[in-house]
Amino acid sequence: MKQKLDILGISLLAGLVLISGPIGCRKGSTVDDYEWVKIDESYTPRNYIEEFIKNDSEEKGIFPVSLRNYGRDTSILRRFRGSQFAKPNEAALNMAYPGFDDWMIVDIKYENERKQEVLRTVLYIQVDGSWRVGDSGRLLE
Repeated sequence: MKQKLDILGISLLAGLVLISGPIGCRKGSTVDDYEWVKIDESYTPRNYIEEFIKNDSEEKGIFPVSLRNYGRDTSILRRFRGSQFAKPNEAALNMAYPGFDDWMIVDIKYENERKQEVLRTVLYIQVDGSWRVGDSGRLLE
């Protein structure tokens, strides 16, 4: 009888490990956790970066623009690959930009003049209180 209880206990424990394994090993946020937002003339920006993107898009005449704002999600930052950074962390940004204050990562999607869809991931950085583009590229799968 004790042997049956031991086997049952081991089976239950193994089942819990199998069920909770993938959930417990999740590596942070995914792009699907974030919604696309359509920016046009009537959109009210939530922060300086969205306001910059709206004004820039209006200037270039490329409305509507779709935006997926990841903010300061470090798991998304670690998936970023640009021309200057590959899978950076905040320490790497701090070393690359003296006076580094903050960062934000955003996907921008729009149609160019040839009606081709353009998708860019942009890393914005704030240095000495001023926001600018730190790098652009894409997110790795």
